[in-house]
Amino acid sequence: MPTSSSLGNRLLGVLASAPNWIGLGLASIALVLKGLGLLGHAALPLAVLGYAAGFVAGGLWLGFPSLSRPGWEALQFSDDGDTREAMERALQGVRGLTQYNPDDRLPASLQTRVLELCKALDALRRQWERSRGHLSLDDGFDARRIAIVHLPEALNAYLSIPPSYARTRVLSNGKTALDTFAQTLAQLEANVAQLADDLASQDAQAFLTHSQMLSRELRPPPAPSAEPAAR
Repeated sequence: MPTSSSLGNRLLGVLASAPNWIGLGLASIALVLKGLGLLGHAALPLAVLGYAAGFVAGGLWLGFPSLSRPGWEALQFSDDGDTREAMERALQGVRGLTQYNPDDRLPASLQTRVLELCKALDALRRQWERSRGHLSLDDGFDARRIAIVHLPEALNAYLSIPPSYARTRVLSNGKTALDTFAQTLAQLEANVAQLADDLASQDAQAFLTHSQMLSRELRPPPAPSAEPAAR
């Protein structure tokens, strides 16, 4: 559903449109004439008619403003440069498009899952940065690609399908596009959870190793044995 802020922005767009200003200009002529005493009680009806005529004429000439939701642009991100910046840009874009939800194509349950997956990826990135352990080269590449490529591309592909088709038509895999997208999300969620678990396991092992080393260092030295008595 459209939010109050998005509806307010579209109303501001109507107020700032050329047809609105043309209508206001014609309406103001009638009001000015009334102020000069050249028009009587007919001024207000003439102002309304003037606004309507100006708005229609401006709309036919320059195009009418629209309260409908604007179109959306497909997400596309570069896989180059700093990992943190690249992942933050991608996740921000995915969150924005998911919350915008053009034509309400995403059910509320899937919206929540996409946003939670973004949160999990962001948490994985932060854990990765401060971790004592490390992801393997392949695992690190997977985490980055999920955020920058796989999740945005899956969202783009699903949103490009008309809602009625996505929810009702069965594809060659025996599932609807909606079910297929949900399945893709489940796979990505499982991959991210596994990466986070692997990294947490490494951190736990590093903690155990450090604790054992510290315990050995703090262990008091054994007491010296007593010298045997001389005969």
